[in-house]
Amino acid sequence: MSRTIGTVTRGVRAPIIRQGDDIVEIVTSCILDAQKEEGFKFNDRDIVAMTEAIVARAQGNYASVDNIADDVRAKFGGETVGVIFPILSRNRFAICLRGIAKGAKKIVLMLSYPSDEVGNHLISLDALDEKGVNPYTDVLDLSKYRELFGYEKHRFTGIDYVEYYQQLIEESGAECEIIFANNAKAILNYTKNVLCCDIHSRARTKRLLKAAGGQIVLGLDEILTSSVNGSGYNENYGLLGSNKATEDTVKLFPRDCQPLVDAIHDKLLAATGKNIEVMVYGDGAFKDPVGKIWELADPVVSPAYTKGLDGTPNELKLKYLADNDFADLSGEALKQAIKNKINEKDGSLVGNMASEGTTPRQLTDLIGSLCDLTSGSGDKGTPIVFIQGYFDNYTAE
Repeated sequence: MSRTIGTVTRGVRAPIIRQGDDIVEIVTSCILDAQKEEGFKFNDRDIVAMTEAIVARAQGNYASVDNIADDVRAKFGGETVGVIFPILSRNRFAICLRGIAKGAKKIVLMLSYPSDEVGNHLISLDALDEKGVNPYTDVLDLSKYRELFGYEKHRFTGIDYVEYYQQLIEESGAECEIIFANNAKAILNYTKNVLCCDIHSRARTKRLLKAAGGQIVLGLDEILTSSVNGSGYNENYGLLGSNKATEDTVKLFPRDCQPLVDAIHDKLLAATGKNIEVMVYGDGAFKDPVGKIWELADPVVSPAYTKGLDGTPNELKLKYLADNDFADLSGEALKQAIKNKINEKDGSLVGNMASEGTTPRQLTDLIGSLCDLTSGSGDKGTPIVFIQGYFDNYTAE
């Protein structure tokens, strides 16, 4: 009988990870213990994934508000800093903002509108239309924003992020001025020293500002790229991908992850005899159609993975084949025709109509999104995810 189950994803429980813990040993042991409990068989191209949070925790990759302030002060001179395009997040940016403000005399905070980069809305598009505001050209100061839109609160958190960020800056000892604009160059009317806090558009933002006369133009990925007074750091992403740890510290995105995934791969190979792929994952890459939030606040979905996870899917669309190539077939004949077509596929299917509609994304982005949804961000206690059958297709028996 043919197999009736395709892809299976399991959240695997793990102990609470502390600094200095052996992640290679913990992840391997958790997977092997899960196999003994559940009785599943290991296969080549199974996937083991672990959240970036436990990797960073084991590394002790943390930094304090004072560490951030010292680095900002050293790189910007401690005077006025334009802070542009931050996301609206108590978890992702609030503690970073405290450190940035502590390292400057004045912060000119420029917020994009109607939403931040990942979809958190300050106001609605309908409100912009009603007030006749053009978000592509109009620059609003705080008094004009309040006059037009009042005190809007985030629909899920109940926070007025404009007020919240202003309070954080002022409580950290810096003067605060807030403007609203979507053209990065608008900040240059206030200061030539700019910290770009956008994530996925940061390279373009920095390029535009430098070309327009910005003097010191850096991104969050250039703050804490090396240790400051013994702090953690990330040489590739700096503060990008950081999360709130306490009211005074952030956990940074993990570093040096490739040796880790390779070591887990080798340990599992020795224990199971199977070539099991391994990856570290952070935020998934998907959008909430109700809240409009695009989940990916990390610089990448996966900072490290074994080589078998490189590339994009190379799949045929079964419903296209059923409706077109084999529209005259049904039952066992249709099943066999489709299996034969899958077995015949050769090389890249880019441009092939039969592959149109399959998701054109990196495998690690797709798998990382699956992992993020499986593990969640709350109290499930499953920071390790074990996936089987992901690379199977309709021909697998």
